[in-house]
This record gives sequence, structure tokens and C-alpha cells, in this order.
Amino acid sequence: MDGPHDTTSGLVFGRSTGHEQVVFCQDRASGLRAIIAIYSSALGPALGGTRFHPYDTEEEAVADVLNLSRGMAYKNALAGLDHGGGKAVIIGDPNRDKSEVLLRAYGRFVQSLGGRYITACDVGTYVDDMDVVAKECDFVTGRSPENGGAGDSSVLTAYGVFQGMLASAEHRWGAPTLRGRRVGVAGVGKVGRHLVGHLIADGASVVITDVDERAVARVRHEHPEVDFVADTDTLIRIPDLDVYAPCALGGALNDETVPVLTAAVVCGAANNQLAHPGIEKALAERGVLYAPDYLVNSGGVIQVADERHGFDFERAKRKASGIRATTARIFALADEEGVPPAVAADRLAERRMADVGRLRDIYLQS
Repeated sequence: MDGPHDTTSGLVFGRSTGHEQVVFCQDRASGLRAIIAIYSSALGPALGGTRFHPYDTEEEAVADVLNLSRGMAYKNALAGLDHGGGKAVIIGDPNRDKSEVLLRAYGRFVQSLGGRYITACDVGTYVDDMDVVAKECDFVTGRSPENGGAGDSSVLTAYGVFQGMLASAEHRWGAPTLRGRRVGVAGVGKVGRHLVGHLIADGASVVITDVDERAVARVRHEHPEVDFVADTDTLIRIPDLDVYAPCALGGALNDETVPVLTAAVVCGAANNQLAHPGIEKALAERGVLYAPDYLVNSGGVIQVADERHGFDFERAKRKASGIRATTARIFALADEEGVPPAVAADRLAERRMADVGRLRDIYLQS
């Protein structure tokens, strides 16, 4: 196994992202090519999942892991967790390239960081994968219940998004319910599927789309009343759409989609929904209420963080329920300061990282 090394290329330093550490990992025997990024450890060990994805280029993988790890730092801060932000990506097709040998090699790299980074599931990785990684590593969450873990973190991720959606509905329409509202869910995989269940139970009218026809069929089998459309471009243009919930990959809100978006609220599970800085202002100018993604989708990280202390689902769910109050607080702060909710969320997260992180540093030095 080739050893990890910190890159000095312009791919990282040239971006001036402020990351503490970025580690490139390669194991030729298994075909592993992975990148681990630690954005901040001000609040504690960096916590974030491992994404397994067939990136077209190494630079694309670097950009993704840098964005995702930064988002995790802000997410963990707003969630009130004593964890910094980190993320990892494995370059490859999970359906073709994933193997026990590769996952175990990856686990050895995570172990070599000595606990500065704690991993979990993400797109392309699952509970069973984390059990394999844990054969070589002590710093793994999202494991199976049979191995002392919390299991599928998508359950509380979806629950947290729904809490954020309730807060959004109350702020926009005066009542914390989606009853009678038309909600479009783009991506009904691990998280979106559970979110649809919450929405149906609350009395919402739901329309879905997904590139995977099997995912659509599964949801429509469980909830025959759900409508579907061919693609996201069609979904966001539905005339009577009240809420748009992006639950697939990032960049859903961009220069092409925002001008044609019909929904009054955007609240979904996908990470990094804003394609670039300035999109949050474009949404505000169009009167669209945006619930910051890293705030409302933090239920999953709350779940896996709880696992580190001996998992208790009800305890984790109670903490995830707080997403609704925090979302309402962000909206109030945004109105008070005259800024978009995304800016208000950033400010609140940065305040906690600075204040609590400083206290942590003082404690460690005493």
C-alpha cells in the first residue's frame, strides 16, 4: 500500500480554501484512488462520509471533496455537534470497482490519520461497506446494528429535511404543515424515498423524478398516489409547485434552473445545492425561500455522531428534531439582518466554530 501524502499542488493551495489537510491515497494492488479532506477540526475530529463516484478527472474529484468537507464543517457546527468537517471521495464506479480489498485499503488510510477524520456512508457507499472499512479502522460510523452501529443514516436525514420543510412552510405560509401543498422531490434514492413517506403522511401532494427507473417504481409501489415526471427540468417548471426538494447530487440551483423555478420554497437533502456564490441572492430576488442544505440535511450526521457514544435512536431523533427550530432561527436572522438565509446560516456556523473552537483550544492548552 502506498502511503498517504499531503498534496502541494495548485489543486488545493491555489484555491485558497482554508482546508487544514488534504490527503491523496493510492493503493495500486486494489485500484484504490481516494482523497480525504479535512476542512476544520476547531470543534473536534472531522466527521463526514465517503463518496464513491466515477469522476471524469482528478481535478473534479478534488473540487468535490473540498466543497463537501467545507459543507460538513458548517453542517456539524449548526447541528451543535462537537465535530469538525471532513469528507472523502473514492474515484471509481461503485458498481464495478468496489471490493473488499479496496475498502480495507481505504480503511488503513483513514486509520493512519489517527482519528483526525471519522468516516461514514455517502453516495455510493453503504452500511455494509462501513463494516468492511471497520475491519481495518477504528474511526468509522454508520455501521450495521449487528456490529454496534446506527444503521442507515438516511432515515434521520430525511426526517431532518422534513423538519426543515415544516419550518419553511410556517415561515412562508404561516402554518407548519405541507398539507395541501404540491412538493416536487428530485431524487428518490436512500433519502428521497423516506422524505416522500413523511410528506404523504402530512397530507402533501407529491411528484417525483429520478434517473433510476427502479427508484421511481419502488416509491410508486409504496405510495401509488405519487405522481412522476421524466426529469428535473420538467419538475421545476410545474406551474402549481409549492416546494422543490433537490435530493440527488449538488449544483441543482444554478443560472439555468433558478430563473424558471416555480416553487416558492426550496428545501432538500442534496449537498451543495447552490452551484456558485450569488445563487442565494438570485433566489432571494425571485422571492424563493431557500432552506440551507447543510442545515436541513444534518439528520444523518447527527445519527452517525450519536453512534460514537453508543447509539440511541430516540436520543438522535430528538436532536434531529431541533433542525426545525434552527431553521426557523436562520430565517428570523436572515430577515433581521437583511440577508439571504444561506448567508445567515454561514454566519451562525462560523460564529460557533470561532467561539466554541476557541474555548476548545483554551481547554486543550490548560
